[in-house]
Amino acid sequence: MALISDHIEPDTRERILAVAERLFREIGYQKTTVADIAKVLRMSPANVYRFFDSKKSIHEGVACVLMGEVEQAAQSIADKPGPAAPRLRELMKTVHRMNSERYVGDSKLHEMVAIAMEQDWEVCNAHITLITQTMGSVIAQGVASGEFEVTDLEQAALCCCTGMVRYFHPQMIAQCATKPGPTIDQMIDFILASMAPRGR
Repeated sequence: MALISDHIEPDTRERILAVAERLFREIGYQKTTVADIAKVLRMSPANVYRFFDSKKSIHEGVACVLMGEVEQAAQSIADKPGPAAPRLRELMKTVHRMNSERYVGDSKLHEMVAIAMEQDWEVCNAHITLITQTMGSVIAQGVASGEFEVTDLEQAALCCCTGMVRYFHPQMIAQCATKPGPTIDQMIDFILASMAPRGR
Protein backbone atom coordinates (compact mmCIF):
# COMPACT_ATOMS: atom_id res chain seq x y z
CA MET A 1 0.00 0.00 0.00
CA ALA A 2 2.85 2.38 0.84
CA LEU A 3 4.29 1.81 -2.63
CA ILE A 4 1.05 2.92 -4.30
CA SER A 5 0.95 6.03 -2.12
CA ASP A 6 4.57 6.81 -3.01
CA HIS A 7 3.60 6.91 -6.69
CA ILE A 8 0.37 8.85 -6.20
CA GLU A 9 1.90 11.71 -4.19
CA PRO A 10 4.55 12.81 -6.76
CA ASP A 11 2.00 12.42 -9.58
CA THR A 12 -0.51 14.61 -7.73
CA ARG A 13 2.14 17.24 -7.01
CA GLU A 14 3.08 17.31 -10.69
CA ARG A 15 -0.57 17.58 -11.74
CA ILE A 16 -1.11 20.49 -9.33
CA LEU A 17 1.94 22.31 -10.71
CA ALA A 18 0.92 21.65 -14.33
CA VAL A 19 -2.58 23.03 -13.73
CA ALA A 20 -1.21 25.99 -11.77
CA GLU A 21 1.18 26.88 -14.61
CA ARG A 22 -1.68 26.65 -17.14
CA LEU A 23 -3.89 28.93 -15.03
CA PHE A 24 -1.02 31.40 -14.48
CA ARG A 25 -0.72 31.62 -18.28
CA GLU A 26 -4.48 31.90 -18.85
CA ILE A 27 -5.80 34.16 -16.09
CA GLY A 28 -2.65 35.51 -14.46
CA TYR A 29 -0.52 34.81 -11.47
CA GLN A 30 -2.26 37.21 -9.09
CA LYS A 31 -5.79 36.18 -10.06
CA THR A 32 -5.23 32.44 -9.77
CA THR A 33 -6.38 31.01 -6.44
CA VAL A 34 -5.87 27.63 -4.82
CA ALA A 35 -9.65 27.12 -5.24
CA ASP A 36 -9.25 27.64 -9.03
CA ILE A 37 -6.50 25.03 -9.15
CA ALA A 38 -8.53 22.59 -7.03
CA LYS A 39 -11.62 23.06 -9.22
CA VAL A 40 -9.76 22.13 -12.42
CA LEU A 41 -8.30 19.07 -10.69
CA ARG A 42 -11.73 18.14 -9.26
CA MET A 43 -10.41 18.06 -5.73
CA SER A 44 -10.95 20.19 -2.65
CA PRO A 45 -8.65 23.11 -1.78
CA ALA A 46 -7.89 21.21 1.45
CA ASN A 47 -6.52 18.35 -0.63
CA VAL A 48 -4.27 20.75 -2.58
CA TYR A 49 -2.95 22.03 0.75
CA ARG A 50 -1.92 18.46 1.62
CA PHE A 51 0.75 18.78 -1.05
CA PHE A 52 1.57 22.49 -0.86
CA ASP A 53 1.27 24.38 2.41
CA SER A 54 0.51 27.73 0.77
CA LYS A 55 -0.29 29.43 -2.51
CA LYS A 56 3.25 30.81 -2.48
CA SER A 57 4.72 27.29 -2.33
CA ILE A 58 2.69 26.34 -5.44
CA HIS A 59 4.06 29.41 -7.21
CA GLU A 60 7.58 28.51 -6.14
CA GLY A 61 7.02 24.98 -7.42
CA VAL A 62 5.96 26.25 -10.85
CA ALA A 63 8.95 28.61 -10.96
CA CYS A 64 11.22 25.73 -9.96
CA VAL A 65 9.93 23.57 -12.83
CA LEU A 66 10.36 26.36 -15.40
CA MET A 67 13.81 27.34 -14.14
CA GLY A 68 14.81 23.68 -13.91
CA GLU A 69 14.22 23.31 -17.65
CA VAL A 70 16.65 26.19 -18.31
CA GLU A 71 19.18 24.67 -15.90
CA GLN A 72 18.98 21.28 -17.65
CA ALA A 73 19.46 22.89 -21.07
CA ALA A 74 22.49 24.84 -19.77
CA GLN A 75 24.00 21.72 -18.19
CA SER A 76 23.56 19.65 -21.35
CA ILE A 77 25.53 22.29 -23.28
CA ALA A 78 28.22 22.39 -20.60
CA ASP A 79 28.55 18.58 -20.83
CA LYS A 80 29.11 18.55 -24.60
CA PRO A 81 32.57 17.76 -25.94
CA GLY A 82 34.58 20.33 -27.87
CA PRO A 83 36.08 23.79 -27.34
CA ALA A 84 34.80 25.81 -24.38
CA ALA A 85 34.27 29.20 -26.06
CA PRO A 86 31.54 28.13 -28.53
CA ARG A 87 29.83 26.11 -25.79
CA LEU A 88 29.85 29.09 -23.43
CA ARG A 89 28.34 31.21 -26.22
CA GLU A 90 25.67 28.59 -26.89
CA LEU A 91 24.90 28.31 -23.17
CA MET A 92 24.45 32.08 -22.77
CA LYS A 93 22.31 32.39 -25.89
CA THR A 94 20.16 29.43 -24.83
CA VAL A 95 19.43 30.92 -21.39
CA HIS A 96 18.53 34.21 -23.09
CA ARG A 97 16.31 32.54 -25.70
CA MET A 98 14.44 30.36 -23.20
CA ASN A 99 13.81 33.23 -20.79
CA SER A 100 12.70 35.49 -23.64
CA GLU A 101 10.29 32.94 -25.10
CA ARG A 102 8.78 31.76 -21.83
CA TYR A 103 8.58 34.92 -19.75
CA VAL A 104 8.93 38.03 -21.88
CA GLY A 105 6.64 36.71 -24.61
CA ASP A 106 4.04 35.72 -22.01
CA SER A 107 2.89 38.70 -19.94
CA LYS A 108 1.09 36.50 -17.40
CA LEU A 109 4.21 34.44 -16.65
CA HIS A 110 6.29 37.62 -16.71
CA GLU A 111 4.10 38.88 -13.87
CA MET A 112 4.93 35.75 -11.87
CA VAL A 113 8.68 36.24 -12.36
CA ALA A 114 8.47 39.92 -11.42
CA ILE A 115 6.78 39.07 -8.13
CA ALA A 116 9.21 36.22 -7.47
CA MET A 117 12.17 38.59 -7.83
CA GLU A 118 10.50 41.28 -5.71
CA GLN A 119 9.79 38.77 -2.94
CA ASP A 120 13.31 37.32 -3.23
CA TRP A 121 12.17 33.73 -3.56
CA GLU A 122 14.89 31.26 -2.63
CA VAL A 123 14.18 29.34 -5.85
CA CYS A 124 15.34 32.40 -7.87
CA ASN A 125 18.57 32.70 -5.88
CA ALA A 126 19.24 28.98 -6.28
CA HIS A 127 18.65 29.25 -10.04
CA ILE A 128 21.09 32.15 -10.44
CA THR A 129 23.70 30.26 -8.41
CA LEU A 130 23.28 27.11 -10.51
CA ILE A 131 23.52 28.95 -13.85
CA THR A 132 26.64 30.76 -12.60
CA GLN A 133 28.19 27.45 -11.51
CA THR A 134 27.38 25.84 -14.86
CA MET A 135 29.03 28.72 -16.70
CA GLY A 136 31.96 28.38 -14.30
CA SER A 137 32.39 24.71 -15.22
CA VAL A 138 32.72 25.64 -18.91
CA ILE A 139 35.19 28.41 -18.06
CA ALA A 140 37.22 25.88 -16.02
CA GLN A 141 37.32 23.55 -19.03
CA GLY A 142 38.50 26.47 -21.16
CA VAL A 143 41.26 27.26 -18.68
CA ALA A 144 42.35 23.61 -18.67
CA SER A 145 42.52 23.53 -22.49
CA GLY A 146 44.35 26.88 -22.71
CA GLU A 147 41.43 28.71 -24.37
CA PHE A 148 40.88 30.97 -21.36
CA GLU A 149 43.23 32.61 -18.92
CA VAL A 150 41.68 33.58 -15.59
CA THR A 151 43.23 33.68 -12.14
CA ASP A 152 40.01 33.26 -10.15
CA LEU A 153 37.44 30.88 -11.65
CA GLU A 154 34.65 31.78 -9.23
CA GLN A 155 35.07 35.49 -9.86
CA ALA A 156 35.23 34.93 -13.62
CA ALA A 157 31.93 33.03 -13.54
CA LEU A 158 30.29 35.74 -11.41
CA CYS A 159 31.54 38.46 -13.77
CA CYS A 160 30.25 36.56 -16.82
CA CYS A 161 26.83 36.06 -15.28
CA THR A 162 26.65 39.69 -14.11
CA GLY A 163 27.66 40.86 -17.58
CA MET A 164 24.77 38.85 -19.03
CA VAL A 165 22.08 40.08 -16.59
CA ARG A 166 20.50 42.28 -19.26
CA TYR A 167 20.10 39.18 -21.45
CA PHE A 168 19.19 36.66 -18.71
CA HIS A 169 16.81 38.49 -16.36
CA PRO A 170 13.25 38.44 -17.78
CA GLN A 171 12.41 41.94 -16.55
CA MET A 172 15.60 43.41 -17.97
CA ILE A 173 15.16 41.60 -21.29
CA ALA A 174 11.75 43.27 -21.59
CA GLN A 175 12.83 46.70 -20.33
CA CYS A 176 16.00 46.86 -22.45
CA ALA A 177 14.46 45.58 -25.70
CA THR A 178 14.23 49.10 -27.16
CA LYS A 179 17.16 50.63 -25.28
CA PRO A 180 20.56 51.24 -26.89
CA GLY A 181 23.23 48.70 -26.10
CA PRO A 182 25.30 45.85 -27.51
CA THR A 183 23.66 42.87 -29.14
CA ILE A 184 23.90 39.61 -27.24
CA ASP A 185 26.65 38.40 -29.60
CA GLN A 186 28.63 41.62 -29.11
CA MET A 187 28.36 41.21 -25.32
CA ILE A 188 29.45 37.58 -25.50
CA ASP A 189 32.38 38.55 -27.78
CA PHE A 190 33.45 41.07 -25.12
CA ILE A 191 33.20 38.49 -22.33
CA LEU A 192 35.14 35.86 -24.28
CA ALA A 193 37.83 38.40 -25.22
CA SER A 194 38.24 39.33 -21.54
CA MET A 195 39.23 35.72 -20.79
CA ALA A 196 41.49 35.15 -23.81
CA PRO A 197 45.13 34.29 -23.03
CA ARG A 198 47.09 37.54 -22.73
CA GLY A 199 49.81 36.49 -25.18
CA ARG A 200 47.32 36.19 -28.06
